[in-house]
Amino acid sequence: MIGVDVGGANLKVIDNGGAATVHYCPLWRGAPIVDLLSSYAGQEAAVVMSGELADCFSSKGEGIVFIVEQIRAVLPGARFYGTDGRFHDGPDPSLAAANWLASADWLRETHPDAVLLDVGSTTADIVPLGDFGALLGLTDLLRLQRGYLRYTGLLRTTIPAIVREVEIEGVSTPVSSEFFAQTADVHLVLGHIGPDEYLCDAPDRGPRTREGGLRRLARTVCADLGEIGEKEVIGIARQVWEAQRDEVANAVRAAVEGSGAREVVAAGIGARLFAPVVGGRELPDLADALPAHAVRALACRNGET
Repeated sequence: MIGVDVGGANLKVIDNGGAATVHYCPLWRGAPIVDLLSSYAGQEAAVVMSGELADCFSSKGEGIVFIVEQIRAVLPGARFYGTDGRFHDGPDPSLAAANWLASADWLRETHPDAVLLDVGSTTADIVPLGDFGALLGLTDLLRLQRGYLRYTGLLRTTIPAIVREVEIEGVSTPVSSEFFAQTADVHLVLGHIGPDEYLCDAPDRGPRTREGGLRRLARTVCADLGEIGEKEVIGIARQVWEAQRDEVANAVRAAVEGSGAREVVAAGIGARLFAPVVGGRELPDLADALPAHAVRALACRNGET
């Protein structure tokens, strides 16, 4: 059996041996789910999703139907995990954004006193694991309202979503609301990731290099790199990182205090960077595919074959 997590930007697969593969798969550009899964054709599969929210769909319901049909075209026996904590054969409203719950369902027995922090390319899930029943049925709207979902990630978050102004040579400077740069540029410039870890398109479709990142970040204050210089652009990157770091840390702190958790466990491509910030520890060998690992394990445990 394989595990599949269909996000809006990435398709993650755990194969029969437990190895993870991450495909950049932007649904809003008509990414070929069937082609990407063709090498697994006919295998048993357990699936979670969050890509139904992509704005190429008129509603989450339409997105769910599309994803289920694409998956079943190549994996006809696939089973889909929902926010009701159950597996389904076909489209169901509960399938919307159930990937985080699969992770919680899998980890709750081994980490009952923990808060899970899963930082991906786009979002950060903050999930108290001590009361699984209280998590059932939570939509992304409810998770946003409860502080369990922060729309900030390692790669794809826009700069004005994190800061509205930065200091340049001691002068408070508003940032442009244009999509000139993203957090991948921040973390690349600061050395938190390498060019090979810049696993999405750059906003300008330009080179995913440190030089490219510096140029894009300068543009967030309507400047050229040569106009303000590398030192000031690095300063912009640091200010954005500090604001993002504090946002995530504050959300985790609130979840720990509210749930009485005794530890924080971290997963996702941002785990290495954020675990020390929140006083947590990384879950081993889970990389950026925890929900795919989890849904596969749950299906095997529950006999969903």
